[in-house]
Amino acid sequence: MFTQLFNWRTGLALLAIGIVTGTIFYSQYIARKIAADERKKVNVWVQSLKTRATTTDASALTLTNMITSENTDIPIIETDEKDNPSNAALNLDTTLIKSDSTYLRKKVEEFKKENDPLLVEISKDPLIINKYYYGDSNLLKEVRYYPIIQLVIVALFIIITLVTISTRNKSTQNQVWAGMAKETAHQLGTPLTSLQGWVEMLKEMPGMEKIVPEMTKDVDRLKLVSDRFGKIGSTPQLEEMNVVIQVENMMNYIKRRATDKVSFSLDTGGETEIKALMNGPLFDWVVENLLKNALDAMEGKGSLQIRICNETTKVIVDVTDSGKGISKQNISNVFKPGFTTKKRGWGLGLTLSKRIMEQYHKGELFVKHSEPGKGTTFRVVLNK
Repeated sequence: MFTQLFNWRTGLALLAIGIVTGTIFYSQYIARKIAADERKKVNVWVQSLKTRATTTDASALTLTNMITSENTDIPIIETDEKDNPSNAALNLDTTLIKSDSTYLRKKVEEFKKENDPLLVEISKDPLIINKYYYGDSNLLKEVRYYPIIQLVIVALFIIITLVTISTRNKSTQNQVWAGMAKETAHQLGTPLTSLQGWVEMLKEMPGMEKIVPEMTKDVDRLKLVSDRFGKIGSTPQLEEMNVVIQVENMMNYIKRRATDKVSFSLDTGGETEIKALMNGPLFDWVVENLLKNALDAMEGKGSLQIRICNETTKVIVDVTDSGKGISKQNISNVFKPGFTTKKRGWGLGLTLSKRIMEQYHKGELFVKHSEPGKGTTFRVVLNK
């Protein structure tokens, strides 16, 4: 079990996590060292400033001037005990200091969040203490932000990898679907040809007048199924067809196989011809699957309504039943392969229907509305 879980992909993922984690901790360690070093520099700068204010020794003044001039990257603001900024500010935008009277106060509040101030006793009698607030240098900010940037890069890399894997898996699934469909159509071809031959022979035999038409219907039905699978396994040609006729034919076909306790209705808004781009056999398959699912949901009694809406660029077909409905947690699963609430069935009808609509017709198929105990509405969207 452990060997199955720990493959090379898991090893690479753990290695990447280890490298990123190690880099983050090391970056934080470097940041703390830089922060401590900067505090020492600020302290030296403040002390040199104090010395320069109290000494008259030329060599000491030269040294303090050199120290104060060396700080070119750490921003510092001098304030009194009540945090009122003085004119002593280092490495800040002088233009903003002159034009914005609140600029230094805002920077003091910002520096408070970054570092504790340094306190310097200016005089004992009277007691005067100045505070020196300072911010992080650009180098320290870069070191602190580096792990965040690295995490963003790693996250993007993971997202790109997952999208690539997902796309590859979908491509593989599509190839499997297409391959299975072609093989199914191929396997059906031979017995269909044989059945057609037997039907022709039965036509010549007396007493078969009632049997032959029924067998012919079944053979034609098998031919339709084979044709549908064949079109799934290839690139079907879309042509402009009358949606009303296609839906009406499938409704009549299903109606003949339903009980008298199920009422059917078709609302086209008074239109008899609503055209859209489609592949006839595949679109019929979608409608058939939706109608069959509706009958199963109603368990032999209820109402099944189909509404066709002719819009500017699209044609919308709503299939509404009064069945048991779909729970909220299952709505997102109804189109997944293998999902079914029936005791019998493979759970592939809606999956195939969604693929037919989205991949072959560039349209849509989704659950518009469903409420347990009150019914479900599936929506099909076709392009004109």
